[in-house]
Amino acid sequence: MRENLTRWLYQAMGFQSGLAKTQRIESISKAAKPNKTEPNAEDPKPDHIPISADVKYISWLKEHPSALSSFQEMMTSAEGKCVVVFLDYDGTLSPIVNDPDGAFMSDLMRSAVGDVAKLYPTAIISGRSRQKVYGFVKLDDIFYAGSHGMDIMGPAIQASSYDGKYQSKALDKKGNELTVFQPAQDFLPSIEKMLNELEETTSEINGALVEDNRFCISVHYRHVLQEDLGLLEKKIQTLVAKYPGFHLTRGKKVLEIRPSIKWNKGDALLYLLETLGFANSSNVLPIYIGDDRTDEDAFKALKSRGQGYPIIVSSNPRDTLASYSLRDPTEVLSFLIRLARWGELSAV
Repeated sequence: MRENLTRWLYQAMGFQSGLAKTQRIESISKAAKPNKTEPNAEDPKPDHIPISADVKYISWLKEHPSALSSFQEMMTSAEGKCVVVFLDYDGTLSPIVNDPDGAFMSDLMRSAVGDVAKLYPTAIISGRSRQKVYGFVKLDDIFYAGSHGMDIMGPAIQASSYDGKYQSKALDKKGNELTVFQPAQDFLPSIEKMLNELEETTSEINGALVEDNRFCISVHYRHVLQEDLGLLEKKIQTLVAKYPGFHLTRGKKVLEIRPSIKWNKGDALLYLLETLGFANSSNVLPIYIGDDRTDEDAFKALKSRGQGYPIIVSSNPRDTLASYSLRDPTEVLSFLIRLARWGELSAV
């Protein structure tokens, strides 16, 4: 029973048999929650697989299969279509780290993203400010959407479906013309005031970190003591109540203050597709990879179009609108490398 279950898990995740298989399943076993029952005396191995945890994950994989093991199947429907790639940053291209300023992507990941961008239009949509994301990625041949898509540097074509007041021309570092779209421009004066107030009101709470993401404000509480969390949240809620044009959202160990406009990562994805000329095209296959609840808006946008592949990055079962899954940034790297190779072979 257990061997069949393990074999099924590996096939679902696209791993090969042999030594690599053994090493991988051992790492999964050690990372999973320990089984509290005593090991069988006839089976003395201490690192046995917790069946209940694996069953739950396997059941989830049936609904959200691995994008690695499903890669060939996915790319079959991509033939003859224009692939467009959208990527989250934190937790997708880089691991989640304790210090937000230390979320560096590896050189190998940067190379893979660069290779993908040479073949397909590629954009990074992040909750970080656009400038911060560019500072991490350092690639000029992709589009950047910061502040959950409220600050987009995209294709030069201005989108007629969107207010021209918030679109302006700009040049990238290579002198190429691009369009900057900032639908939350009118909120900037209030955001600056809130930043000053937040830094003062949270200064007495050890571990609280206020991050300026240009069109939204992030308050990280990963290092805040459990007993101080309630006070921190109360202070933030009290502040937000003074600014009726804003609301509070939650992410991974972070509270975010955002302008109350109908705009999210899904809207940013649709805006970029329009500026790329794919607003109503049936000849496009968008791929979006992300790990956070804010990425669900982009998954929803793809579902509403009935096109493309929303891919969740998660090693744990969770509610999601994604169709496929990848366990962590390491598997994201593998997927991007495969995607680039597939594109190169298709172009021959």
